[in-house]
Amino acid sequence: MQRIVVLNPKGGSGKTTIAINLASYLATRGQRPVLMDFDPQGSSVRWVKKRQPALPRIEAIAAFEKDSRTTRAFQLRIPEHATHVIVDTPAAVEPRQLPDLTRDAHKILVPVLPSDIDIHTCSRSIGDLLLVAKIRRDENRIGVIANRVRSNTLMYQALIRFLHTLGIPIVAIIRDSQNYVRGAELGVGVHEMKGSVARADVEQWGPLVTWLTGAADDTLTPRGTPSGGKLEPNGADPTEPAPQEPPTDSLPEVAAPPGAGVPAEDALAEDADGPPQPIAAQA
Repeated sequence: MQRIVVLNPKGGSGKTTIAINLASYLATRGQRPVLMDFDPQGSSVRWVKKRQPALPRIEAIAAFEKDSRTTRAFQLRIPEHATHVIVDTPAAVEPRQLPDLTRDAHKILVPVLPSDIDIHTCSRSIGDLLLVAKIRRDENRIGVIANRVRSNTLMYQALIRFLHTLGIPIVAIIRDSQNYVRGAELGVGVHEMKGSVARADVEQWGPLVTWLTGAADDTLTPRGTPSGGKLEPNGADPTEPAPQEPPTDSLPEVAAPPGAGVPAEDALAEDADGPPQPIAAQA
């Protein structure tokens, strides 16, 4: 069983979005993920409750609730059939809490938004993980996700330059997309939406999945990634138009579960350059 912790003390960094969509990906691949929600807002638990019975099963544990009738260990027990536990941590986590939250974690994902405040918070969070939680860089357990980015902005370029200075791998660059908002409303992930709607978003999860599992998923391989999976600098043109979003007056259709016999969707026409690609961090 793999334990994945999504952590950033700053609220609004997209921790829940990353957690629920990772669970969605795993579930569509036949895994049995469990979302452990420590955030008092309970967003991950609500998302699971919105899911339709026909969708791949995802279980949730409301870790933010306190039940005096049972022990804490019993409340947080993991189902025996679980293949992955994805921990959605709360905002305002204090450094002294990090050792408990990250104990036994195989991977720790730190989403960061392209803003001055978020960059400062991310720097402090990485420092606390290294110094307080005693996680060593050579363990390759910490990965940074540049979240809600627009590649044609100067702030995006500043974020990438900053992330290179950390010596921590950038494991994904996730664009600012309304598909994540709609998915949260419907109880689905982008991996469960029809390809014609969410292909650009789904492709960006390829490097993250490779880092988490150690194996590439060919269905997620972004166009332009060299053979062998080595990530190259993006080189995005700051004048490049922002990616076009699907119309806002309609909700994305949910794709049928794998094996349902639904024909593959036609490829979504996109710019030749494709979505921005993650950049390998300097050693």
